[in-house]
Amino acid sequence: MARHAPATGIGVVGAGYVGLTTAACLAHLGHDVVCMDTDRSKIAQLRAGDVPVREPGLDELVYEGTGVGHQRAGAARLSFTPDIESLAGCGMVVLCLPTPMDDYGDPDTSAVDSVAHQLASLLPANAVLVNKSTVPVGSTHRAERLLGRSDVAAVSNPEFLREGHAVEDFLRPARIVIGASDVEASAIVERMYDGVDAPIVRTDPVSAELAKYACNAFLAVKLSYTNLLSALCEQVGGEIGEVARIMALDDRIGAAFLRPGPGWGGSCLPKDTMALLRTGRRAGLDFGLVRAAIDVNAQQLDRVVRDVRRAVTGEESGRIAGHRIGLLGLTFKAGTADLRDSPALAVAAALAREGAALTGYDPEVPSERQQAVAEVRLVDDPYQVAKGASAVVLLTEWPEFAELDWSVIGAAANNPVVVDTRGVLGHPDTEQPGIERIALGDGMHR
Repeated sequence: MARHAPATGIGVVGAGYVGLTTAACLAHLGHDVVCMDTDRSKIAQLRAGDVPVREPGLDELVYEGTGVGHQRAGAARLSFTPDIESLAGCGMVVLCLPTPMDDYGDPDTSAVDSVAHQLASLLPANAVLVNKSTVPVGSTHRAERLLGRSDVAAVSNPEFLREGHAVEDFLRPARIVIGASDVEASAIVERMYDGVDAPIVRTDPVSAELAKYACNAFLAVKLSYTNLLSALCEQVGGEIGEVARIMALDDRIGAAFLRPGPGWGGSCLPKDTMALLRTGRRAGLDFGLVRAAIDVNAQQLDRVVRDVRRAVTGEESGRIAGHRIGLLGLTFKAGTADLRDSPALAVAAALAREGAALTGYDPEVPSERQQAVAEVRLVDDPYQVAKGASAVVLLTEWPEFAELDWSVIGAAANNPVVVDTRGVLGHPDTEQPGIERIALGDGMHR
């Protein structure tokens, strides 16, 4: 079907870390952007110049887009609204909505479906609906059915943004994936990225949707494989850092995602692996490899708890009830304030169930956020976690933890031992005098 040029202006639905980053970056590329979110308090914050999403460089792009600090008229390209009707004049609307996992392991697409249904009567002729939300296979075709308009095309444009690197990943991505049945709609979405130097992958909607799940599930498998190797190193006397260094030299493997940790989490990997399992099951396929990665991830929590028991009592099955334990790092990874599905909090919950008293510090989780971490008493000084502690557990790979004076931490603790689940501190007794170090995957010092 021949398509005339759509109306100008881009609407972005959702002001979370994907939506706000998308809106600010598109404005930076020269587009006029309206970012809509039903959370009126968040919209009020953004209109007042307060950016609630913590991402390096995002504040500056929001200020630039809204004209903050600009004296010349017409500087503003980015505005915020709580009303979906404000998108009526936009020739392109980008969906950046949450799709949380439901009780059965499927993505909950109710927010995406609701917005698509509302936009059906609002979008101008020849508009394009772009879905960046992580959605089940077939969702682009479903959106077209919900729109019910032959003059409006739906396109899959999955995001591959890493929290803590979202702006960089949007403006300098490894690839831009556009899944469309309509060639002209695909070209319109491609022009949205004018100014971004990256390979454009044009494909069908189903392949684009599946690629997002495939990428995240592969990363989860690689992380679980590394954690299982770290457990093997502990048993046979190897050192996972050395094994990973050798593996990384093989360009078929690469260095990324070869560091052991307390498990993988966050807002993407847990739900995306489950979604791929469910998609495969409905197609009559058993993704046993992905299921095994999920199982290994659950086992990693048990391994960390055993290491903490050994640090406190000298035995992996020892009782830690009544012992004070300090936690360094609570977010699911460094560079973000996100606590969703954080493996650090999973460890904290497990230790609390065994009766340990927990004190925690994270540079992005101040004591004002105490309600978000009920099992842990938050402090605003990393050295406070060691006071009277039977062990300190390093759970998030914040670089500043390597710069702490660990002799001071060791002196403050009742038992000068740290369980380093992220490999932040180097080898025991060489770089951190005054404190014993138990590290995941370090069988040479066990």
